Amino acid sequence: MIRKKAREILVDSFLELAETKSVEKITVNDIVNNCDYSPSTFYRYYRDKYDLIARHYAEQMGVIMTRIDINGYSWDDAYLDAARYYEEQKSFLANLFLNTNGLDSFLESMTDINCACYRDYLLRKTQKEKLDKKTELLIRLYCLGASKLVSEWILGKITATASEIADILKEGFAEEILKTEETGVNL
Repeated sequence: MIRKKAREILVDSFLELAETKSVEKITVNDIVNNCDYSPSTFYRYYRDKYDLIARHYAEQMGVIMTRIDINGYSWDDAYLDAARYYEEQKSFLANLFLNTNGLDSFLESMTDINCACYRDYLLRKTQKEKLDKKTELLIRLYCLGASKLVSEWILGKITATASEIADILKEGFAEEILKTEETGVNL
């Protein structure tokens, strides 16, 4: 039998609460009471609920990004899996987009996490220790636009299928990454 770790149970508790309650109204006490843990257990793993949200999203995207180039898993697959994740988590993500703001904004966290995923992939792929400034800025530019596009899709401002979103996301930046990988030239 595989048992869940405390941090996974805390995430599950938060996700369960977020199905029926606005993210802004969920407290750490709500999260721990929902799974019979103490606040000290929560704070052993997370700074606050926004840290929990960001880490959970980072784990989900990390799983997708680390599979690229393994056993035939392509950028097409990665973008489609990401779009499907967004679609499957639509109500939860809408709750995050609508009910977080400022420094705790999920849109801001999403952008930062996506940038880190691209940066890590490129560093792994090129075996460099650091990316040049232009590449860093292009990654940031892409992630700002891609995160906003996804948020508008989740919130119903854009009508598209998961496959259409995946194609647009890939066309927006992955082609440049693939071109860089093939030629070895920095963006």
